[in-house]
Amino acid sequence: MPEPAQKLFAVVLAAGRSSRFGSTKQAAKLEQVSLVRRAIDTAASALEDRVITVIGHDSATVIQAMDTDSGFIIVNEAYDEGLGSSIAAAARACGAHADALLLLLADQALVTDEHLRTLIDAWSGNADEIVATAYNHSLGPPVLMPRATFSDLRALSGDRGARALLSDDRFQLKTVRFEAAAVDIDTPEDLRRLAQYPG
Repeated sequence: MPEPAQKLFAVVLAAGRSSRFGSTKQAAKLEQVSLVRRAIDTAASALEDRVITVIGHDSATVIQAMDTDSGFIIVNEAYDEGLGSSIAAAARACGAHADALLLLLADQALVTDEHLRTLIDAWSGNADEIVATAYNHSLGPPVLMPRATFSDLRALSGDRGARALLSDDRFQLKTVRFEAAAVDIDTPEDLRRLAQYPG
């Protein structure tokens, strides 16, 4: 478990174009709450005001959908380059102040604050230990990236994200299973199905 003095920040990744959705997905609502606001509220429940939201495409609409003053906002002007550019923007902005970044996606609407706390509690506090979510025979976000990964995160580009670091021998890897993280939203039909998800 990390030392109390260590600084962790949640990073809500909400900058994408959502081309398959057909409109600004981050502003779409589930149970009357926008997807981006749900992700921010979940992160804030685990890490209070230490939440960074990375926006880009249709930023005015996303800001309106956020409808909260929780945490900080980063505008990724290079959002068209893909997810990697958003992670890099967050790592550049707060890397000097953080011991770890907890990366989560705005469209993983079933992620809970309890799961985020479990990831945090699973972290030893070591600068080279990654804690990733295991689901559906895969590993991915939400994922806690410690300080030793920051230089790699700052160099990310394109749409590959940070997945390659999970199998990098330079880092230790710990996993926490949470099958609901496999549920994300790419299309309006996904959102309709999710509204009927049994939880």
